[in-house]
Amino acid sequence: MLKQRTLKAVVRAAGIGLHSGVKVSISLRPAAPGTGIVFRRVDLDPVLDLPASALLVSDTRMCSCLERNGAKVGTIEHLMSAFAGLGIDNAFVDLDAAELPILDGSASPFVFLIQSVGIEEQAVAKRFIRVKRRIEVRESDPSGDKWARLEPYDGFRLSFSIGFNHPAIDRTGQQVSIDFAEHSYVREVARARTFGFMQEVEWLHENGLAQGGGLENAVVLDEYRVLNADGLRYSDEFVKHKVLDAIGDLYLLGHPLLASFTAHKSGHALNNQLARKLLASPEAWEYVSFEDHELAPQTVSRWLALPAS
Repeated sequence: MLKQRTLKAVVRAAGIGLHSGVKVSISLRPAAPGTGIVFRRVDLDPVLDLPASALLVSDTRMCSCLERNGAKVGTIEHLMSAFAGLGIDNAFVDLDAAELPILDGSASPFVFLIQSVGIEEQAVAKRFIRVKRRIEVRESDPSGDKWARLEPYDGFRLSFSIGFNHPAIDRTGQQVSIDFAEHSYVREVARARTFGFMQEVEWLHENGLAQGGGLENAVVLDEYRVLNADGLRYSDEFVKHKVLDAIGDLYLLGHPLLASFTAHKSGHALNNQLARKLLASPEAWEYVSFEDHELAPQTVSRWLALPAS
């Protein structure tokens, strides 16, 4: 049986929020089978739980933000991506502010935290969402230039393309396809950092965004080049970060996907629209579990190869 997974122990971290600039402490804690991922605002009285659900996303400006009963938890996509990439089904995320810490701007620090305490299998079957019929969303703009779709696929594959009019990005790969039957999330996706442009900083600050952003937690570009002294972590880091974000946004469906995701210039808003459209189309998907390892897609076999006890 392919089993659900959680953390073996509590692990803690602290940092600043990318958009709020506020210091925040988080604790990742094990959770019982069937719990899912639950964010907990422990700074509120009473403590408020915000389940990681696409239906609770209220703001998609530069991040994915959950909201419930007036309380928010923002910039959840990198941690959600790490949970998805490591096959974590159940966990509590305690935090004492309204935004997760950005750390280095990628999912890699969260991967390290989870791996440092270990992954524990639970005696309950893991549930997948298997896409049965194509679902697509497009930006309402007349050009329809931005779009995202899910299609049936025996595994989990993401194909993404971007189109930024910038010389530094033009010199990098702007298209990538990641199939987790062949590629490693930890090695090939998790280290890709968020990125931003110096010319947008004033607008972002005026709109209460990127208050905590800098060269230590993002790839920053001026009009011509990357300003980070250490350069890029991947030759196609920009588009790989978009894949990283999409993995996290799609994990807000509540279960790992068996599907092919394809997108062009998509972001948090379209990713969330796609997830909501899938949930609203019950004929397009089904829950599946695997009692026999041999019957599971190769993608799932790679998840099972991750250390767990």
